[in-house]
Amino acid sequence: MSRSFRVDLGYPAILEFRGPDAVRFLNGQMTQDVKLATREAALPSCITDAKGKLQFRVHLTAMKDGVIWVTAPVGTAEELEARLTKYLIADDVEVTDNSGEYQLYHLIGAPIPPAGHSLARRSDRYGVEGIDLWVPVDYPIDFPSTLAEISADDLESFRIANGVPAWGSELVEGMLPPEAALEATDISYHKGCYIGQEVISRVKTAGKVNRNLIRLGTAENVPVEPGDILISGEGDECGTITSVAPVADDGVRGLLGYLKRTAERAGLQVRSHGRLYPVNLR
Repeated sequence: MSRSFRVDLGYPAILEFRGPDAVRFLNGQMTQDVKLATREAALPSCITDAKGKLQFRVHLTAMKDGVIWVTAPVGTAEELEARLTKYLIADDVEVTDNSGEYQLYHLIGAPIPPAGHSLARRSDRYGVEGIDLWVPVDYPIDFPSTLAEISADDLESFRIANGVPAWGSELVEGMLPPEAALEATDISYHKGCYIGQEVISRVKTAGKVNRNLIRLGTAENVPVEPGDILISGEGDECGTITSVAPVADDGVRGLLGYLKRTAERAGLQVRSHGRLYPVNLR
């Protein structure tokens, strides 16, 4: 796979928050420190409920002083706005839904393009340094031939190889974000309070969750599928496969899955179609 490529992410949900209280208000809703979002880099963040359970995973993009974009997958704008504005009472904040006005590309292995009409922010949404490029719908962009669009299968394999959790696979509503190792990218433990902060901080203090996201590999010909069960060396069920790379790398197919915290990691196998196959931690 070429190390230079682009990803077409379509027209994500974009909620624009502006006003004197915008940053402070959003800081009370996000696991990430909103002040760290700049006009150079976008930040991933979780939105949790009062029990610290995941509701949304978003990206924060600063536009200018007092203006923040909260972006999320296509089709989530209405539900996301309802969740955030539920707590907007006396704050001096204006919210605008800009969904559909910009197309998002993510560039890997490319220099930051000239500004023009587009907006570029550094972002590591696929586990390596890249660029989020927001292009207004009225200003299509011609990419060089050296920056071809990656296929869906190659992108999924790239994501899995980098251990990046995806919504609907590793990330589901109601889970604890630290289970998916999001504390390194999405959670600030040095900011003020936010909804769910007490529970998230308690998880960090205890130093443990019931399960952990892990990267695995197995032979290319193993018929493993999402939902297959991990088996420990002692023969006990100890986890679940959540993602399987469509494209193998040097005969090894990448996997993501959840493993029980107490499970022994040596001698892991996956049970698929009634048979056991060896898997290795990566």
